Amino acid sequence: MFNLGYVGNEMFEKALDLFEQIHLNFDSVTYTVVFNACAVLANDRAIKIGRKLLDEMPENYRNDVFVLTSAMHMLMKFGDIQSAERIFRSNKKKDIITYNALISGYNLNDESSKCFKILEEMSREGIVPNEITWNILIGACSQIGMIHRCEYIIDRIPLNIQNNRQIQNSLIDMWGKCGAVEKAQIAFKSVEDRDTITYNAMINAFGLNGMGSEAIQLYKQMPNHLRDEVSHICVLNACSHSGLLHEARNIFDEITFKTEKIITVMIDCLSRLFLFDEAQKLIDNYEKTHKPQLIMYMSLLSGARNNRNRHLSEKVYDRMKDLFPNEKQHLVSGAVLVSNVYSSFGEHQLATSFRSSQIKELRTSVTKGLSWTQINDEIVQFTAHDNSHPQASEIDSEIGRMTSELIQHGYKFDSSWITREIKDGETIQSVLCGHSEKKAIALNFIQRPVPKFIQIAKNLRVCGDCHEFTKLIAKIRQCDIIVRDANRIHHFYPNGQCSCQDHF
Repeated sequence: MFNLGYVGNEMFEKALDLFEQIHLNFDSVTYTVVFNACAVLANDRAIKIGRKLLDEMPENYRNDVFVLTSAMHMLMKFGDIQSAERIFRSNKKKDIITYNALISGYNLNDESSKCFKILEEMSREGIVPNEITWNILIGACSQIGMIHRCEYIIDRIPLNIQNNRQIQNSLIDMWGKCGAVEKAQIAFKSVEDRDTITYNAMINAFGLNGMGSEAIQLYKQMPNHLRDEVSHICVLNACSHSGLLHEARNIFDEITFKTEKIITVMIDCLSRLFLFDEAQKLIDNYEKTHKPQLIMYMSLLSGARNNRNRHLSEKVYDRMKDLFPNEKQHLVSGAVLVSNVYSSFGEHQLATSFRSSQIKELRTSVTKGLSWTQINDEIVQFTAHDNSHPQASEIDSEIGRMTSELIQHGYKFDSSWITREIKDGETIQSVLCGHSEKKAIALNFIQRPVPKFIQIAKNLRVCGDCHEFTKLIAKIRQCDIIVRDANRIHHFYPNGQCSCQDHF
């Protein structure tokens, strides 16, 4: 076909160049190829070409399953969920391939909760899920991070499919990312012919859940010929999140070929322990032969924020702006970290003005913080100071009750996590109590019966105030709370401790 060779060699731009030069009647294969090329690129040019081609496509191709599936995939890559859904609904010959494309697109766009409604629809329509379907749904469970949702899916996967190694590996990953390490271990032990992915998934599960020593032990048991870059990254990340510096150094020194990502994880480990000179030395050595990498500086800046190191925070951020002027979203995240440092010294006005000026200068916005939890089989999502829930007044009342209990136990709200000026009518307490994870916790506590296990997930790192808040409320209310943030999974126990040992 006219450009299969280009696409096969991932020369997608050249494939589109050729597409724009020819004037032929397309067939189904050509449409599929061009849609797939546009999906891979997903830039302004590809979006324009893909949409134009789709709009002008003759009616006789609009029930071709391969053409429509590739068009749906393309639109999902563009982030246009509604258009992809319209194509799906307009297709009169839906099959398993079409359904898989839809739920895969939901995962791609962080709309994983929709996957389970589609699974119910498949059941009603008599469409039998295949291994690909189950793998996508397992991935959806991993994204959502709720143990109850995982249990719902695992009960529906046929045993013969559960025994497939790819599915088993995905289940290890799923359980690990949902905080169910024991179930991940059971899945790991059930794999007879373990491969690299099997070991990596289990090592990562240990690391995410603050079990650094277990991650190291399994890494050492892993056959050398199976270890790859991901293996090294997972075990070093586990060391980083558990504060195991000596072990991290030993493993790092033993790695023959140190890639950018491996070095970055070691920089993160050193920065978390405030060993900034050693971390900077790794950056300097790397940059002798390679171009600078933003993620290395973000790790250094994050550590400087945790250390309340004003001078280093400003220095690293200025360096990032010089080196990576086009990485606007990351620079805004960096600006938030610097403003956190100012706030930690009570300089809220400076924090506000700095953050606002950087957002204006960079012409982008701060990523909105989201938290979600599962209530009665439904995923409920909150943003900060979110009053859209039908039980909003009850939620706020419960936060008030929790706050009173915390204060009676000596709790003091930490204003260093406020990065803006406090407005008229606000207090430090009211600003911090509006954080999304506190709303999600309160919603669980107003359920009847009152749960002894609560699970929250969020898209950003948990702030220090919410971390201390959750530790103490778990102790006061004598319950287990799991909070998965952008970096790791926190297990808050009834004894008032967290699995991260404050290495977050």
